[in-house]
Amino acid sequence: MTQIPDKLYYKIGEVAGITKVKPYVLRYWESEFKIISPKKSASRQRVYTKKDVILIIEIKRLLQKEKYTLEGARKKMKEFRIETPKQLDFPFTEEKYRVILKDIKKELNLIKDILS
Repeated sequence: MTQIPDKLYYKIGEVAGITKVKPYVLRYWESEFKIISPKKSASRQRVYTKKDVILIIEIKRLLQKEKYTLEGARKKMKEFRIETPKQLDFPFTEEKYRVILKDIKKELNLIKDILS
């Protein structure tokens, strides 16, 4: 099994590295498998959850190892269930969250300076 780093969100390049699937293939699979649904960050980058990464690994296995067709893999994925904790929505699209995060970062830097 592929080791998935423990993070809340992954950029498309990170997902490509973890799954060994090219970014253009990931984008294509998004259009073919509606269960893969990365959100978009404020900078319009795709951000995937750990659940998305697990689904991509399973799709890759079905298509490449099991030799399913796209249609067959879609049907098989309907049976595939993942028990993962519910993740929060990507909160960085609203300005108020960015302001709060900047304040937290500023406070953390002050603490770091004090500790140095």
